[in-house]
Amino acid sequence: MRSIFKIICIALMLAACGDKTPVAGNPGGDQTGRRYLALGDSYTIGESVEERDRWPVLFAQAMNNRGRPVQNPYIIARTGWTTGDLLLALTNFNPKENYDIVSLLIGVNNQYQGRSLEEYRVEFRELLLKSIAYAGGEPGQVFVLSTPDWGVTPFGIENRETVEKEIDELNAVAKAECDKEKVLFIDITPISRRALNDPTLIARDNLHFSGKMHQLWVDEVFKNTKFRF
Repeated sequence: MRSIFKIICIALMLAACGDKTPVAGNPGGDQTGRRYLALGDSYTIGESVEERDRWPVLFAQAMNNRGRPVQNPYIIARTGWTTGDLLLALTNFNPKENYDIVSLLIGVNNQYQGRSLEEYRVEFRELLLKSIAYAGGEPGQVFVLSTPDWGVTPFGIENRETVEKEIDELNAVAKAECDKEKVLFIDITPISRRALNDPTLIARDNLHFSGKMHQLWVDEVFKNTKFRF
């Protein structure tokens, strides 16, 4: 009974909590610098963290601190979204101007819902090509973050080995598609697994990751020697 209740809780938290509409991060802030579009799911929208601790917001701030001005990110993401959901949300998204930077992080809900790797490959590739198109056809202006491993969280620990295996399979598909299109793939999954021994990296809902973890992901972006904008 306890396991069934836990599964129901996870499903509700993955699919139903948080802001339900795509949002523009800090839309009233400074809008000078490179235009940045962040696409994804709960990790991109920052489920259970403050707006200032969303990793796309931290990324833009880090760019500005390095003297490489970036506008506040325009975020299209929602808790619970699969690759198919994100594709649907982008159906009528036709920006008048290209973005200078586009990031993509999507897949955890495909894994959680037990959707096939082949479906993920097809839909992820379509999202990747859309991301390149939003960047004016420049794959060098796009980067992808791997899907974090929620199996290290209190809600996922009972199924840790299964989640770990399936997340790794998902990320292998994403990396292969990125390599085909010469898009930078940044592996943050090992960093997410540090939360197994550090509870400060877990968000208050015991399922997502904290702002501290989000900062580690941003740090990893800048450690990558291929990263150029």
